[in-house]
Amino acid sequence: MAEVVSFKKKNRDPNPQKEMSFWKHIDELRWVLFRIIIVMVVFSGVAFAYKEIVFDTIILGPRNQDFITYRVLCKLGHFLSMDGLCISSFDLSIVNLTLTGQFMKHISISIYAGVILSSPYILWEFWRFIKPALKPKERRYTNYALLICIFLFLAGVLFSYFVIVPLTVNFLATYVLSDAIKNTISLDSYISTVTTLTLIMGVVFELPIIMYMLARFGIITKGFLKKKRKYAVVIVLIAAAFITPGSDAFSLVLVSLPLYVLFEVSVWVIPKKKAVSENLEEDEESAAD
Repeated sequence: MAEVVSFKKKNRDPNPQKEMSFWKHIDELRWVLFRIIIVMVVFSGVAFAYKEIVFDTIILGPRNQDFITYRVLCKLGHFLSMDGLCISSFDLSIVNLTLTGQFMKHISISIYAGVILSSPYILWEFWRFIKPALKPKERRYTNYALLICIFLFLAGVLFSYFVIVPLTVNFLATYVLSDAIKNTISLDSYISTVTTLTLIMGVVFELPIIMYMLARFGIITKGFLKKKRKYAVVIVLIAAAFITPGSDAFSLVLVSLPLYVLFEVSVWVIPKKKAVSENLEEDEESAAD
């Protein structure tokens, strides 16, 4: 009789454990998403309440002549005896074209701000959720990659906001085809330009991570990038000229130099071909184990 009872336990135990384990993970994921939504709503509410800071100080900041970038460039121009670096006064008139435009922009920008402000917490929550499924080596690499990606993205966003956006706004606001035409920019157009440039540069600054992953998959090599360095210089200059439509050489250098530094960092972080092969073999052995 004892043998029959123990046999029933052996047949009955595994399935409930697997079922409980699965539903436990689902329940944990549900609470992860719930906590993330709560944090996003809180930060969005804060951004909605402090609209003066979000709009007047941050988003509309580059349209003001006393923006920090313009003041720094002017001081640098006086130091270098280059008066052309001082931004002349410009009148950028922004208008709203729809009845609900300002209110809807207030809501949408508040939501975007809530997502951005809560992004470190969101990444931490998902990292804590998947961490138990990773091996110690994978956890260590993921930690480094996550921190580097966040740092590079924030660096790109700050570089765009304090360098590229002001130069672009100044150039486009003062560019005229005729004195009879006055620039009156819609609210949607201005916000779209600022946010698009900022997000694009945040992605562009992820170049070292992208290059490293391509090298890991054997698509590119360190030697290949070194041989194509002269082409990289041309591509960087073209990209900088496209990003900053200004005609002065200083703006071109100011934007192209960080982009080229990113390329050199990408070459530096890529391991040699032998090291890549060894790492791939280690990953295959770990997967087999």
